Amino acid sequence: MNVKPDFNKNANNAATAPAFLSVWEIEAYYGESYIVQGVSFNVHEGEILALLGRNGAGKTSTLRTIARLGDPQLQHGEIWLDHKPLHSMQSYEAAAAGIALVPEDRRIIAGLTVEENLQLAQIAPPIGWSLERVYELFPRLGERRKQEGVTLSGGEQQMLAIARALCRDIKVLLLDEPYEGLAPVIVQEIAKTLQIIRDQGITTIIVEQNAVAALKLADRAVILDTGSVVFDGSAEEVLENDALRAEYLAI
Repeated sequence: MNVKPDFNKNANNAATAPAFLSVWEIEAYYGESYIVQGVSFNVHEGEILALLGRNGAGKTSTLRTIARLGDPQLQHGEIWLDHKPLHSMQSYEAAAAGIALVPEDRRIIAGLTVEENLQLAQIAPPIGWSLERVYELFPRLGERRKQEGVTLSGGEQQMLAIARALCRDIKVLLLDEPYEGLAPVIVQEIAKTLQIIRDQGITTIIVEQNAVAALKLADRAVILDTGSVVFDGSAEEVLENDALRAEYLAI
């Protein structure tokens, strides 16, 4: 039986709590461009980790490497999920192991309704949440289930993209800029939803330029600068450290 750790936001738990997702010294390239430069961090089961940094710091590239997409290409290091070696997997194998990436552009499929986008995610195992459970979490999607997905508002499309990930049996949710272009009230709504998802035991890594919003949601934070880790600790520490935010996040 897995027991969730009690998180102490005043301490860096990475060195003491058991790692559920472990990223060790990963190096990844776009062609000959060295983008992810020896990144290491741990994420605990049921935790929300904010992966932060300025534009070009390597945040999205790190997410794509964890999801085992073709670009960037992992050339060194290891990625372990619940004792499984993601670093030796292709993207479809990582997805089957429980990794779900929600990209910045959301990838809603044109010509399909909300419900058809969700059903498509359930065609092959491992199947996750039922449609009823999804609509309970996202009642707005239930109301619009017969509407074409690409005609939804930006916030509703983000909800659909997250809901589609939950239709798979996932262990780690990777979110790339989920708040991009959304009104503050919608950002708050999505944050509350992500807290509920965390309470269901799903581990989340969020990349977000709205660093303050991400930090208020997260348990811990990792900050990247030019492809390397420059901070690994509690989200609260980053919120309280003006100098740290000014140096690496420009906020």
